[in-house]
Amino acid sequence: MKINGTLINYYFHCKRQCWLHANRLNMEDNSEEVHIGRVLHELQNEGKENSEIKIENIAVDKITNDYVTELKKSDADIEAAEWQLLYYLKVLKDKGVKRKGRLVFDEKNKQDRKTLIIELTEEKEKELEDLVEKITELVNLDKVPEYNRSKKCFKCSYYEYCQI
Repeated sequence: MKINGTLINYYFHCKRQCWLHANRLNMEDNSEEVHIGRVLHELQNEGKENSEIKIENIAVDKITNDYVTELKKSDADIEAAEWQLLYYLKVLKDKGVKRKGRLVFDEKNKQDRKTLIIELTEEKEKELEDLVEKITELVNLDKVPEYNRSKKCFKCSYYEYCQI
Protein backbone atom coordinates (compact mmCIF):
# COMPACT_ATOMS: atom_id res chain seq x y z
CA MET A 1 0.00 0.00 0.00
CA LYS A 2 1.23 3.45 -0.86
CA ILE A 3 1.68 5.70 2.15
CA ASN A 4 -0.89 8.49 2.48
CA GLY A 5 -1.76 11.23 4.96
CA THR A 6 -4.16 9.04 6.91
CA LEU A 7 -1.46 6.43 7.55
CA ILE A 8 0.96 9.14 8.67
CA ASN A 9 -1.66 10.42 11.12
CA TYR A 10 -2.56 6.94 12.37
CA TYR A 11 1.09 6.02 12.89
CA PHE A 12 1.36 8.72 15.54
CA HIS A 13 -2.03 7.97 16.99
CA CYS A 14 -1.69 4.17 17.20
CA LYS A 15 0.56 1.68 15.39
CA ARG A 16 -2.19 -0.95 15.49
CA GLN A 17 -4.70 1.43 13.89
CA CYS A 18 -2.15 2.29 11.20
CA TRP A 19 -1.53 -1.39 10.42
CA LEU A 20 -5.24 -2.28 10.36
CA HIS A 21 -6.12 0.60 8.05
CA ALA A 22 -3.19 -0.10 5.73
CA ASN A 23 -4.18 -3.75 5.54
CA ARG A 24 -7.69 -2.88 4.41
CA LEU A 25 -9.59 -3.40 7.64
CA ASN A 26 -11.71 -0.26 7.59
CA MET A 27 -13.88 0.44 10.61
CA GLU A 28 -14.33 4.16 9.93
CA ASP A 29 -17.69 3.82 8.21
CA ASN A 30 -19.16 2.76 11.57
CA SER A 31 -17.54 5.54 13.62
CA GLU A 32 -19.57 8.48 14.86
CA GLU A 33 -16.37 10.47 15.50
CA VAL A 34 -15.27 10.01 11.88
CA HIS A 35 -18.76 10.92 10.66
CA ILE A 36 -18.72 14.14 12.71
CA GLY A 37 -15.33 15.06 11.22
CA ARG A 38 -16.60 14.49 7.68
CA VAL A 39 -19.70 16.61 8.29
CA LEU A 40 -17.57 19.43 9.73
CA HIS A 41 -15.34 19.34 6.64
CA GLU A 42 -18.37 19.46 4.35
CA LEU A 43 -19.92 22.39 6.23
CA GLN A 44 -16.67 24.36 6.28
CA ASN A 45 -16.02 23.79 2.59
CA GLU A 46 -19.56 24.19 1.28
CA GLY A 47 -19.56 26.49 -1.74
CA LYS A 48 -15.88 27.39 -1.36
CA GLU A 49 -13.26 27.18 -4.09
CA ASN A 50 -9.98 25.29 -3.73
CA SER A 51 -11.32 22.88 -1.14
CA GLU A 52 -10.82 19.10 -0.94
CA ILE A 53 -8.19 18.80 -3.64
CA LYS A 54 -7.15 15.22 -4.48
CA ILE A 55 -3.71 14.60 -5.93
CA GLU A 56 -2.55 10.99 -6.34
CA ASN A 57 -2.79 9.46 -2.86
CA ILE A 58 -3.48 12.65 -0.87
CA ALA A 59 -6.52 14.83 -0.33
CA VAL A 60 -5.80 18.32 0.98
CA ASP A 61 -8.63 20.24 2.57
CA LYS A 62 -7.78 23.55 0.93
CA ILE A 63 -4.99 25.08 -1.14
CA THR A 64 -4.34 28.75 -1.87
CA ASN A 65 -1.42 30.70 -3.34
CA ASP A 66 0.26 30.70 0.08
CA TYR A 67 -1.01 27.73 2.07
CA VAL A 68 -2.12 24.14 2.13
CA THR A 69 -4.72 24.00 4.87
CA GLU A 70 -5.66 20.93 6.86
CA LEU A 71 -8.81 21.17 8.98
CA LYS A 72 -9.13 19.13 12.17
CA LYS A 73 -12.05 18.97 14.55
CA SER A 74 -9.78 18.69 17.59
CA ASP A 75 -6.25 19.52 18.68
CA ALA A 76 -6.06 16.26 20.61
CA ASP A 77 -3.15 14.91 18.51
CA ILE A 78 -1.26 17.90 17.13
CA GLU A 79 1.90 15.94 16.32
CA ALA A 80 -0.02 13.51 14.11
CA ALA A 81 -1.76 16.37 12.30
CA GLU A 82 1.52 18.23 11.78
CA TRP A 83 3.25 15.23 10.19
CA GLN A 84 0.22 14.53 8.01
CA LEU A 85 0.39 18.10 6.72
CA LEU A 86 4.17 17.92 6.28
CA TYR A 87 3.62 14.83 4.14
CA TYR A 88 1.15 16.74 1.97
CA LEU A 89 3.64 19.61 1.61
CA LYS A 90 6.35 17.15 0.53
CA VAL A 91 4.13 15.46 -2.07
CA LEU A 92 3.19 18.85 -3.49
CA LYS A 93 6.79 20.10 -3.41
CA ASP A 94 7.86 17.05 -5.42
CA LYS A 95 5.31 18.16 -8.02
CA GLY A 96 6.73 21.72 -8.07
CA VAL A 97 4.09 23.26 -5.77
CA LYS A 98 5.76 24.94 -2.80
CA ARG A 99 3.52 26.14 0.00
CA LYS A 100 3.47 26.62 3.73
CA GLY A 101 1.04 24.57 5.75
CA ARG A 102 -1.76 25.77 7.94
CA LEU A 103 -3.41 23.54 10.53
CA VAL A 104 -6.82 24.76 11.65
CA PHE A 105 -8.42 23.16 14.69
CA ASP A 106 -12.14 23.82 14.94
CA GLU A 107 -12.78 22.68 18.49
CA LYS A 108 -16.34 22.04 19.49
CA ASN A 109 -17.38 24.01 22.58
CA LYS A 110 -14.60 26.56 22.00
CA GLN A 111 -15.14 29.98 20.47
CA ASP A 112 -11.66 30.51 19.08
CA ARG A 113 -10.14 28.48 16.29
CA LYS A 114 -6.58 27.41 16.86
CA THR A 115 -4.28 27.82 13.85
CA LEU A 116 -0.68 26.65 13.43
CA ILE A 117 1.64 27.50 10.54
CA ILE A 118 3.88 24.63 9.42
CA GLU A 119 6.92 24.81 7.13
CA LEU A 120 8.63 21.94 5.36
CA THR A 121 12.34 22.35 6.13
CA GLU A 122 15.22 20.17 4.91
CA GLU A 123 15.43 18.67 8.41
CA LYS A 124 11.71 17.84 8.41
CA GLU A 125 12.04 16.30 4.94
CA LYS A 126 14.76 13.95 6.22
CA GLU A 127 12.65 13.03 9.25
CA LEU A 128 9.70 12.46 6.94
CA GLU A 129 11.75 10.04 4.79
CA ASP A 130 12.60 8.05 7.93
CA LEU A 131 8.98 8.15 9.03
CA VAL A 132 7.71 6.83 5.69
CA GLU A 133 10.28 4.02 5.90
CA LYS A 134 9.12 3.09 9.43
CA ILE A 135 5.47 3.13 8.38
CA THR A 136 6.24 0.97 5.35
CA GLU A 137 7.99 -1.56 7.60
CA LEU A 138 5.08 -1.52 10.05
CA VAL A 139 2.31 -2.03 7.49
CA ASN A 140 4.23 -4.88 5.85
CA LEU A 141 4.43 -6.90 9.07
CA ASP A 142 2.76 -10.30 8.85
CA LYS A 143 0.57 -9.76 11.88
CA VAL A 144 -1.21 -6.91 13.59
CA PRO A 145 0.74 -5.09 16.34
CA GLU A 146 -0.26 -5.74 19.93
CA TYR A 147 -3.12 -3.79 21.46
CA ASN A 148 -1.92 -1.07 23.85
CA ARG A 149 -4.94 0.40 25.56
CA SER A 150 -4.90 4.16 26.17
CA LYS A 151 -7.33 7.04 26.65
CA LYS A 152 -7.35 7.60 22.89
CA CYS A 153 -8.88 4.17 22.32
CA PHE A 154 -12.38 5.09 23.45
CA LYS A 155 -12.96 7.44 20.49
CA CYS A 156 -11.15 5.28 17.94
CA SER A 157 -13.11 3.67 15.12
CA TYR A 158 -11.23 0.41 15.82
CA TYR A 159 -12.17 0.35 19.53
CA GLU A 160 -14.65 -2.52 19.25
CA TYR A 161 -12.29 -4.54 17.05
CA CYS A 162 -9.47 -4.22 19.57
CA GLN A 163 -11.71 -5.23 22.46
CA ILE A 164 -12.47 -8.63 20.94
